[in-house]
Amino acid sequence: MREFNAVQLRDHLATADTPPLLLDVREPWEFRICQLAGSQLIPMGRLAAAIKSLDPERETVVICHHGIRSRQVAMYLDYQGFSDVINLAGGVDAWARDVDLQMATY
Repeated sequence: MREFNAVQLRDHLATADTPPLLLDVREPWEFRICQLAGSQLIPMGRLAAAIKSLDPERETVVICHHGIRSRQVAMYLDYQGFSDVINLAGGVDAWARDVDLQMATY
């Protein structure tokens, strides 16, 4: 499992040949407030039931509010055999602070 800060993720998204899956593991009410464009919502509590819908070979960036839940999920995916998992350190809060100053925060 790797970890990117918000600026590193922004740069990675701009240069990646194939876009990674942006997996948001927050709750639906949080996702409605703000989200990274193109992200897919699967709340942390529903991930085990939905894991078979994910491609374990695809680069996957896990996102939450502050990077705590996403780190746990990233470690879980790594344990489940996902080959390329990245945690967004600081979560959408860091993204709003360091990359997208117009993003809503909570």
